[in-house]
Parts: sequence; structure tokens; C-alpha cells
Amino acid sequence: MDGFAGLAPYWWWLIAALALATAEIVAPGVFLIWLGAAAAVAGILTALLGLPLLGQVIVFAVASVAGVYAARRWFQRNPGISPDPLLNDRAGQLIGMLVTVVEPIAADRGRVRVGDGVWNAAGIDAVPGETVRVIGAHGTTLLVERI
Repeated sequence: MDGFAGLAPYWWWLIAALALATAEIVAPGVFLIWLGAAAAVAGILTALLGLPLLGQVIVFAVASVAGVYAARRWFQRNPGISPDPLLNDRAGQLIGMLVTVVEPIAADRGRVRVGDGVWNAAGIDAVPGETVRVIGAHGTTLLVERI
């Protein structure tokens, strides 16, 4: 059965698969590739079985859900190892750094200068101008000690 522009329906699925795979390469997100694979499955089954349009759409939908679900489970079980595990943990990156007290730290409250910013700090009592070391973090509050 000829589809739009004289192409058999399975060709449209295979073209869609190629377009989705290309979109994944251009804008990677590890999602479109699974929809592209589902479109390829729909195209191949349409070519082999001569599925009607409703059957094609159902195959595509089921293959899409199955592919995305399987990929999601695989990525949860096999997380990528980052070359910088603290990349999105700004407070964690500061551990060990020497910082300057800008507001007195008393009763576990104060402020320290980190680069061009100021962070809340808790720990030992310290006066402005004193240098302290970051030993940890609790949320956005740095835990500090004397050096």
C-alpha cells in the first residue's frame, strides 16, 4: 500500500527513526534515541507484517514505552562515573578551603567570605578577619574550624 508521496508506510517509520537518531546526536539527552528505536521497530514490523495504521501506532507506542522504561532502569543500575563527583556540590568543593570570617561566628552563626561571595558559617567562635578552614557543610551553611 502506497502512502504519502508514493512511499510505503514502513519507509516513513524508518525515516522517522533516522530523524530521531539524528536529533539525539545534535541535542543529546539519551531520550530521543529510544523513540527512534521504537520507530525503527514499527517500520520493520510494518514491512514484515503489513500492519494497518492503527497497528503501526500501537507498535510504536508500546516500543517507545518499553524502550524508555528499559533504558531508565539500566541507567539507574549503571550510573555513569563522573570525572568530578563534586561537580554539582558547591559546598562539597569548598571542604578544606581556607576562608575569612566577615561576620563574627558566635553560637554557631556567622558569615565567611569564599571568593567573591559570602556564605553562612557555623562552628567555633571566630572574629572578623580570622582565617578558618571549611570542614564540612550542612545545606548552605559551611562548618568551619580554626587552622
